[in-house]
Amino acid sequence: MGALLLAARKGSTLVYVGSVGTGFKEAAAWKLCEELDKLVSKKPTVEYGGRRKAVVWVLPRLFAEVEYRAWTHDSKLRHASYKGLRDLADTADVYEIE
Repeated sequence: MGALLLAARKGSTLVYVGSVGTGFKEAAAWKLCEELDKLVSKKPTVEYGGRRKAVVWVLPRLFAEVEYRAWTHDSKLRHASYKGLRDLADTADVYEIE
């Protein structure tokens, strides 16, 4: 896995907000890959204008905790770093774009 594409809620839809390719510890990355393999989808979940060659789409069922420095002018995360998956019961603070 090179990076995760990230989405955030905007009303009732999901929008692409960038990717995260750092912060993965080896054991956590293997576990994450196992979880993602169960969620593979043939269709994109969000509108994505980037390179599509190696993208594996998954159903949006996992909540990642990501640390970042700022938002860019085009609503993407800057300097994102993966911290781990959140428990599904701990999603009250999931960021929603206005």
